[in-house]
Amino acid sequence: MSYIVDFKNVSTVGLESSPVAEALAGLRANEARYFMNKYKHEFTTVPASESQETLDYVNRVLKERDIAFAAPPLETSRFQVENIKFAFVFYEDGLAVNVMYTVDDAKKRAIGFKLSEGMEIPEELEGKFKFARQKSKLAGTIRGSFFVIKGEY
Repeated sequence: MSYIVDFKNVSTVGLESSPVAEALAGLRANEARYFMNKYKHEFTTVPASESQETLDYVNRVLKERDIAFAAPPLETSRFQVENIKFAFVFYEDGLAVNVMYTVDDAKKRAIGFKLSEGMEIPEELEGKFKFARQKSKLAGTIRGSFFVIKGEY
């Protein structure tokens, strides 16, 4: 069942099993606010158990850097706005992974990692990426990093 993320009344629906559920919900709401403000797109998630195709897609892109996360995925989101395809996976440990894939410009394709406030850097990313800090009213301090996608997906 899909869930329309409300960034005005932040809810932990679907994320309750995370030890940082409140922060992860804030991170998810932060994404929802961004897509509403920039693209007028309603950010909707579905349980990971109902979205194997999205999980497979994100995992295929992550293989470019030999990354496979041990944390269980809780929710996903996949959509296209304008000429950009997006895929998100929210993991139980508080990690949010997103794929931004422009349809017509191979130079603007990347995969991003955002860490919820209160979580450690996942072992799979430790020492491989530098994380920048960003303040968010909804999510507190978000640490983020990314890599440019080289392959065709």
